[in-house]
Amino acid sequence: MTGSEDPPSFRLAYVPGVTPDKWVRIWNERLPGVPLSLTQVPAAEAGGALLAGDADAGLVRLPVDRTALSAIPLYTETTVVVIPKDHLVTAADEVSVEDLADEIVLHPLDDVLGWERPPGRPALERPATTADAVELVAAGIGVLLVPLSLARLHHRKDLTYRTVTDAPGSGVALSWPVDAHTDRVEDFIGIVRGRTVNSTRGRQPSAGSAQDAPAEKAAARRKQAAGQQAGGARRGAGSGSRSGTTGGARSGSRGGGKSAGGKGGGRRGKPRRG
Repeated sequence: MTGSEDPPSFRLAYVPGVTPDKWVRIWNERLPGVPLSLTQVPAAEAGGALLAGDADAGLVRLPVDRTALSAIPLYTETTVVVIPKDHLVTAADEVSVEDLADEIVLHPLDDVLGWERPPGRPALERPATTADAVELVAAGIGVLLVPLSLARLHHRKDLTYRTVTDAPGSGVALSWPVDAHTDRVEDFIGIVRGRTVNSTRGRQPSAGSAQDAPAEKAAARRKQAAGQQAGGARRGAGSGSRSGTTGGARSGSRGGGKSAGGKGGGRRGKPRRG
């Protein structure tokens, strides 16, 4: 990479209510040389941002267009009803959809629960955003059903919330374009799935690695051959040393034996006594 080129990076989009902090921290620990940039996008625009190339991957709300986007479901959020602190519903720890039948239930245009028709009575107009709907709840106009993370995101001191036991939940997923499953995307998949830093599951060797492989193998073969030659030389030197010492000793022993034998032969040559 030349000095004029931008450093490698990873762009992550996320929708309101989702908190990627933990995964970003792990990314920065594992890949300190690869900056991760965050961009918040409205839930309804997340898929379009990914397909337009504005981000490499995104933490989005389901459903997504599976013909164009890959998605790994991560979790499903509990749905709560946002109400004023003095509302009668606060008397219970949790409520059902039926308990809200007489309430005006606000249905913002950016709703993420996918209702065909929310419970309760509809308001005269739909608020433009969830933030607008929260303001209307505070004004006593109605109540609002949202994922728990959005209730926390739009927290106000004069409002509270209760779990709605039988309302649909909101699924959150990691998503990316089907034709852009890069190594960086796979790195982030490993992080959200809790893989260890040494895991290589799913990673494909890069082009550079594939090109370098033959050279690395050739270097390994040369190193092995050099080791074998050095080992052979050491064995040869050791054999010669052992052969010279042992052979000399043996020759000397044999020579000494002959000498002794000669003397013995001399003794054998003496005339016998009568």
